[in-house]
Amino acid sequence: MKMIKNFALALTAVAGLTMAANASAAGAHPKQVEWQFEGPFGTFDTASAQRGFQVFKQVCASCHSLKYFKFRNLAALGYEEDMIKAFAAEYEVPGEPDEFGEPTMIKAMPQHGIPAPFANENAARASNGGALPPDLSLIVKARHDGANYVYSLMTGYEDAPADVSVTPGKSYNPYFKGGQIGMASPLSDDIVEYEDGTKATQDQLARDVVNFLTFVAEPHLEQSHSMGLHVILFLLVLTIILYFSMKKVWKPVKEGKEFD
Repeated sequence: MKMIKNFALALTAVAGLTMAANASAAGAHPKQVEWQFEGPFGTFDTASAQRGFQVFKQVCASCHSLKYFKFRNLAALGYEEDMIKAFAAEYEVPGEPDEFGEPTMIKAMPQHGIPAPFANENAARASNGGALPPDLSLIVKARHDGANYVYSLMTGYEDAPADVSVTPGKSYNPYFKGGQIGMASPLSDDIVEYEDGTKATQDQLARDVVNFLTFVAEPHLEQSHSMGLHVILFLLVLTIILYFSMKKVWKPVKEGKEFD
């Protein structure tokens, strides 16, 4: 009996250590932030998403791409066609081979996605200490609690605990899996001068980037919410109609009368 009890205690201890190790490896639980786009009636903060696009262009685009997001989608954020063409023209994308079969580069157009700043994966790793900067098109959907995770990651850099040895070239961030990340803290106060005059604190920068990346991942979110609301209203009206129809149909039966 004593042996069984000791065995159970040992299993409990191992399970506890395993859970602790897994929790550490998975990263800290993201900070919980209230977002305007959340919930069944959520909408995008357009001004914030526009600022987030500015931050992406001036900060994030030096390492990351948005290959699944087309420049033309910026129209939904209020940008006019000429502005979208101008934004696209700031980037180059592969064109058709020339007459000798050699690869060419052309200015991007509204139908293109935002390309990576590196020619290939090896070049990207060589410029980032071996780390491969991910494409951010779907990052908000690809991570658990995506919006809060991205916000926490960008604002969560801190000094490592005394018992943690950080690998040279990496930074400590408790919200990143394993705690050590190859990307240095990307945001700091006033790193960007907002075109609309908003004060560019680290918190504001992170919120704006999250709003933009959520729009990138779900550009039709508002339409989906609107459609969902219409479906719910339709089903509610249909339920009421069916309820009263069934009452009318079964009323003679309940009163003991026969159908004609």
